[in-house]
Amino acid sequence: MSITQERKQELIKEFATKEGDTGSPEVQVAILSERIKNLTEHLKEHDKDFHSRRGLLIMVGQRRRLLDYLKGKDVSRYENLISRLGLRR
Repeated sequence: MSITQERKQELIKEFATKEGDTGSPEVQVAILSERIKNLTEHLKEHDKDFHSRRGLLIMVGQRRRLLDYLKGKDVSRYENLISRLGLRR
């Protein structure tokens, strides 16, 4: 269900705004999106796993708050990020 360390490093490298950046909203949203995608696949197979479903909803809310923060700070970075991640909003 969780992402591997190698995949996490790839995401950090791809979405970092500068060298050594792990805390920018872009990186955090990319990692959360990967975890959400993996957990969604898990829930398709295990539809009665309500504990994981609650964790999924928490992660979706956290990603939404990070995206709202980024949209308030810099709209161009927000639009670039959602297009790179393929998010609908």
